[in-house]
Amino acid sequence: VQLQAFGGGLVLPGGSLRLSCAASGRILSSYSMGWFRQAPGKEHEFVAGRRWTGDNTYYADSVKGRFTVSRDNAKSTVYLEMNSLKPEDTAVYYCAARYGSPKVYEYKNWGRWGQGTQVTVSS
Repeated sequence: VQLQAFGGGLVLPGGSLRLSCAASGRILSSYSMGWFRQAPGKEHEFVAGRRWTGDNTYYADSVKGRFTVSRDNAKSTVYLEMNSLKPEDTAVYYCAARYGSPKVYEYKNWGRWGQGTQVTVSS
């Protein structure tokens, strides 16, 4: 499976942004999709994840209640809706895919990656 992420940009604190991750190729029902982010000088951080099928979603504590991960099967696209953005959400955001559970927080255990998209939260 190939992934392409887009939708980043500059947003004011308190604002919203929606990232998209378009998947192509063979998408198995047992795949999970995830979002990670990497701020300058920091490691990749798990943000959110969900299975390609099913409704269970998982979030980092830092984004719970503010971010929502959803999918559109018809478009083979996963979204990350980000609300109440804070300056500390500034990072390059990546979408990823793996075979198996999405409740895996170590980025090295995700096998497929899209290119990053920059999100900057600043006034």
